[in-house]
Amino acid sequence: MDNCQKKTLELIFRDPVAVKVPWKDIESLLRALGCEISEGNGSRVRLALGGVRAVFHRPHPNPETDKGAVKSMRKFLTNAGHQP
Repeated sequence: MDNCQKKTLELIFRDPVAVKVPWKDIESLLRALGCEISEGNGSRVRLALGGVRAVFHRPHPNPETDKGAVKSMRKFLTNAGHQP
């Protein structure tokens, strides 16, 4: 994991919840952690990491995630055994 990916992980777990985390940075982090990413219908993205599965929606038209998605990503990563 490079420094940018470490910063993204810390940003996801920051309190108060971060807003406007770029989705491309989250995907880069997930790939570095070994997450399997597959495309779903429309903007859906299926994730599998450490035996945990989830479906997220790529944000659009803006490339940043909202608070709710960041909270969900935090829970997904925690359940998969990844925290800063």
